[in-house]
Amino acid sequence: MHIVVCIKQVPDSTHIRVHPVTNTIMRQGVPAIINPYDLFAIEEALRLKDRLGCTVTVITMGPPQAEPALRKALSLGCDDAVLVTDKIFSGADTLATSYVLASAIRMLHKETPVDIVFTGKQTIDGDTAQVGPGIAKRLDMELLTYVSRISQVDLATRRIIVERRAEGGVQVLETRLPALITMLEGSNELRFASTPNMFRAARATVRLWDRTSAGIEDIKLVGLKGSPTVVSRVFGPTPRAEKAKQIPFDPAAPDAAAAALLEQILAESPRVQEELAHRRQPGVRD
Repeated sequence: MHIVVCIKQVPDSTHIRVHPVTNTIMRQGVPAIINPYDLFAIEEALRLKDRLGCTVTVITMGPPQAEPALRKALSLGCDDAVLVTDKIFSGADTLATSYVLASAIRMLHKETPVDIVFTGKQTIDGDTAQVGPGIAKRLDMELLTYVSRISQVDLATRRIIVERRAEGGVQVLETRLPALITMLEGSNELRFASTPNMFRAARATVRLWDRTSAGIEDIKLVGLKGSPTVVSRVFGPTPRAEKAKQIPFDPAAPDAAAAALLEQILAESPRVQEELAHRRQPGVRD
């Protein structure tokens, strides 16, 4: 069984600033990290490796500076790492990125058939959640998004059962392999890198693939040329001027404190009061 995990090196969002004049993100001096959502994908792939003895390949598209992110994944237990890097990939949006990654995964599939592709649910720099579904569409894979738990993988029947977080509850889904899975945050807890794996990661050869190695057939579909997305403006949120309000709380009378809080919310939010009144009407379901 062969699992591929797609990760991305992103700027640490806690250090990102927006230029006050140009309204562009200032990346200078901002440390780079593995996209936090992708860490859940790595851990889930490694858990399947522990259970089923499969091979885990981690892949990313980015500049040469993204290599440490791949070595970090290797130190956690991944078996192979591929960095898809080429100057023509710069400026890619989600459409062009999914095209490049899908092409690279096809090349990996020729080496060893790929059964599962993992991604995080989204990235913290783009927040679009489009690359994973885009890869699945291009590779004609079954798509399972916002997965919180993998219940069963049956290699004999090529079936997988997962739990998916949805509005109003949890869905239990079964589908065939190969499949692409986007993992939800909080679905697992990332393991620590072992000393032997850290030494192995330091010595390992990260494969560098250019457009030819990645099997890119049409360069018009990558980089800026293949990116129809136009970002008109980037801006930071406006700081709120309101200060937090304090409501006296008496531990001996929690009901009175709750009633006072509810009364204040309804007084300051007429729409909430209207919504509650609407729900009380006969025939209206919550």
